[in-house]
Amino acid sequence: MDTRLAGNLFSGRARRENITMKRRIYNILSVSENSGDLSWWVDIFIIALIVLNVLAVILESVDSILVAYSFQFAWFEIFSVAIFTIEYLLRLWTANLEPGYEKPLTGRLRYALTPLALIDLLAILPFYLMFMGMDLRLLRLLRLFRMFRLFKIARYISALRLINQVVKQKREELSISLFLTLFILLMVSTVMYYVENRAQPEQFSSIPETMWWGIATLTTVGYGDVYPITGLGKLLGGVIAIIGVGLFALPAGILASGFSDALSSKNKKTEQNNFCPRCGQKLQD
Repeated sequence: MDTRLAGNLFSGRARRENITMKRRIYNILSVSENSGDLSWWVDIFIIALIVLNVLAVILESVDSILVAYSFQFAWFEIFSVAIFTIEYLLRLWTANLEPGYEKPLTGRLRYALTPLALIDLLAILPFYLMFMGMDLRLLRLLRLFRMFRLFKIARYISALRLINQVVKQKREELSISLFLTLFILLMVSTVMYYVENRAQPEQFSSIPETMWWGIATLTTVGYGDVYPITGLGKLLGGVIAIIGVGLFALPAGILASGFSDALSSKNKKTEQNNFCPRCGQKLQD
């Protein structure tokens, strides 16, 4: 009986220590708001490693640099993947401490399917696929996923988190503007096809081919490789170009409004935190 009691006490103590360690690791991996603490230094280290990895990918594309420093690039890649793998596994292990992911198995699976977790996985996946005997051409394509390490930085930069918040809040308005853009693109490409097809059967050979001209015109880029030559086509092209200016200002206005609302809300919350909730007096710095 004493042995069983001692075993239960040891097991309970081990569980408490495990939870304490998990909570500690979770706090370290969380984005720190206080500069100088351990979590803040971990954030700085990960950000620096991400930036160096992106720089390494860029420099590796220069043949002379790759030949001269291939050994250093290889070891830096191994070191980076080791760090990112440990980070990914620790985030997966501590995921059930976050609200909404409490269940040990299904909670971690749900967390693994979140955008940031998928980016963490894609950042290390190409390295491990090299050992699975994959086709070199496919592997070369998959190595592009290393650039996903740049997106990992969104977890640490408050401005990027604000962008993500605004896009989520305005996703319905942005979806409507995208649908409107695609609708207008289809309509103008169809009309221009029937107007210009006889005069330029090679350039405006079909509606899908004409959509290239529609995209270039609506975005006001105008590459000049395809353009109308008939009078009606030129008039229509001018009108469509003017419409394109206003059309692409629409999502910009939606995002600007979202940023204004988000910043106002953030400033209002900061001001509220500067006052005592009980007496209403302003807190001293």
